[in-house]
Amino acid sequence: MSVTDDDIIKKRLLIEGDGGNDDKRICNLMRTFLRYCNSTENDEESATNYQRILATLTQSEYTIAKSSKVYQMNLKEQNNYDQLSNQIEQKIKDATEKISECKKEVQQAKRIRKNRQEYDALAKVIQQHPDRQDTTRQLQCLDKEVAILEESKETLEQKLDLRRKQFHVLIASIHELEKILEDDEKKESMDTS
Repeated sequence: MSVTDDDIIKKRLLIEGDGGNDDKRICNLMRTFLRYCNSTENDEESATNYQRILATLTQSEYTIAKSSKVYQMNLKEQNNYDQLSNQIEQKIKDATEKISECKKEVQQAKRIRKNRQEYDALAKVIQQHPDRQDTTRQLQCLDKEVAILEESKETLEQKLDLRRKQFHVLIASIHELEKILEDDEKKESMDTS
């Protein structure tokens, strides 16, 4: 198994991060400082070492400032994410409550719809029958017809009773006539005998 330079670099970057060269930088700073201290005779070398020390310190300060800013930014982001998380949780609670309210509204709407359907069914049944005023008028008309028919019935019964009496008188007269005829026939037959 061969390890490539890229793998090594990736591994070092993962382990060391942005400040991975801090150890090297400090070691270089110490060496440069020691050279600066030891080379006081040569001004050119001393100035170069001094410039290197300043550059290394500036780089270190920049890295520290950068790390501090990144840390501050991370804290702000963490606070921001916490606030977002709280807002999301609140929105979830609000949405849950709204869903619960909507479910109640749906149940009420279903109940109202069911009542309306029952009302419509009853209304159709009621519309098939005449209204109270029409029914009352019809009943009054029927009562008048019944009264007229009762009067007619009474009149007819009186006529019928009269006709019965007349018929009874007629039958009685017929019986009397038959009796008279029989008596006449008996007399004639007695007279002829």
